[in-house]
Formats: sequence, C-alpha cells, structure tokens
Amino acid sequence: MPTPTWERLPEQRRQAVLRAAEAEFAEHGFSRSSLNVIARNAGVAKGSLFQYFADKVDMYAHLSELASVRIRSAMEEHIPALPWEEDFFGSFRELAHLWVAYFDSHPLELALTAAVNLEPDNTVSSAVRRTVNRHYLAVLRPLVERGRAAGHLRADTDLDAMLALLLLMLPHLALAPRSPGLDPLLGLDSGDPRRVASAVDRLIDVFVAAFGAPRP
Repeated sequence: MPTPTWERLPEQRRQAVLRAAEAEFAEHGFSRSSLNVIARNAGVAKGSLFQYFADKVDMYAHLSELASVRIRSAMEEHIPALPWEEDFFGSFRELAHLWVAYFDSHPLELALTAAVNLEPDNTVSSAVRRTVNRHYLAVLRPLVERGRAAGHLRADTDLDAMLALLLLMLPHLALAPRSPGLDPLLGLDSGDPRRVASAVDRLIDVFVAAFGAPRP
C-alpha cells in the first residue's frame, strides 16, 4: 500500500507518478519495467519512489488495485439493470459480452490485465492476483449466490468450483481477442465480431450445461 508520504503529495504529483508507472508496467509488465524510466517520466527522483511505496511490487499492486476498481465499477454499472432473478444465465451472457466490449475501448486496463496474467515471476503474479481476485469475487460471488437462491443453478452446485472456472474464463475473454494464438479453438482472436460473440456464447453454454438447474 502507498505510504503516508504518498498520501500527502499534491494530486498533480501523484497523477504524474501513476501515469508514468501505468504506462511502463502496461508496456513491459513487472519484470521488464524500469523504475528509472518511471521516475524520469514522472519528473521525480528515483529515490522518491521508495518514499511513496515500499518497493516495486508494492507499486505494481497499487496500480493493479486501481485498475481493478475501474474495471469493477464499469461492470457494476450494468449489473443492476440485468434480470438476474428471471434469467440468470441470460444476464450472465450479456455481462460477458459487455466484459469483452469493455476491453476493446480501454487499452490501459487491457494492458494491465495482460501484465498481471502473463507475468512470469510467480512471486509477483501471485501477490498481485490476490488483489485482482478479491475484486472478481466481490462481484461474482453474490451473483452466483443469487442464481442458486432463485433456482437457476442446481441445488448441489459447488459455487467455489463455479467461481474458480469464472476466474479462469474472464481474464481469457479479456485477453484472447487481442492476443493472437492465446485461443486456438474458438475464434476469439479472429477479429470477426460475430465469431467472438459466438465464442462467448459457447463458453457460457458450458456453464449452463454444467451448473444450470433442470428445466421443468
């Protein structure tokens, strides 16, 4: 977490550091990013960065937290308008399409999502993913609990297993349409909006088959 010194900085200085750090981490990920470049582009001394954050990992985690909040807020704007009690899987399908579309128009969030999920340093990625997964689960768990309570999920649904699969699927849906080769099967990286939409539907259909309550 940022230090008290960071909190006392003028807003303009904080934004300069954040912009420089987001650009560097988004382009190079954690392992290949440079604090020297971040400091230079932010117009601060490199030593000042260690007055703002405990270390490079701490800065990276803070940026991931901010990006997660932005992404979460965007999805939470849509959730109340969807008919979860009447059509749980239809609502989830619509949210999945909105999720894919969000990253089409938010390149910074896409780049930071890629940096988190493709980071080769397991120590770093596990620490940052804890931050990211906390936001995923804060949104997803209440939704699947609502789905089960409304009778759209099988009564014996293992919600943790369902959530674990969603934690795998959602980053894949964010990244695969912009990462050639990441999806060799469904056409998410085809560049064809109809194939991308069909791929999303096919993945949601798997959840319907695995967890959907039998129709009367």
